[in-house]
Amino acid sequence: MSRKIHMFNTKSEMNELKIYNYRGKKNVCGERVKEARQICHLSQSDLAAKLQIKGITIERDSISRIEIGTRFVADYELMILSEILNVSVNWLLGLE
Repeated sequence: MSRKIHMFNTKSEMNELKIYNYRGKKNVCGERVKEARQICHLSQSDLAAKLQIKGITIERDSISRIEIGTRFVADYELMILSEILNVSVNWLLGLE
């Protein structure tokens, strides 16, 4: 069995294949994360600290980037965010 391996000439050529943008953003939950965080009266630093207690290594600037849609959110991060913010994952995803 032979396999064809494609080598990328440049980093930008490789990045063109990544599908991390949806409607110009790297996540669909950022606006809802911000909304829920504000309802809970948490600062971005407070939310980052609560995530760290749950074992998620994250800083305040990453919370900011999630909220503006410039940072990808992993599925396990979404689960913990929903728990801390007392909302469902589906709500964070805009499905409710």
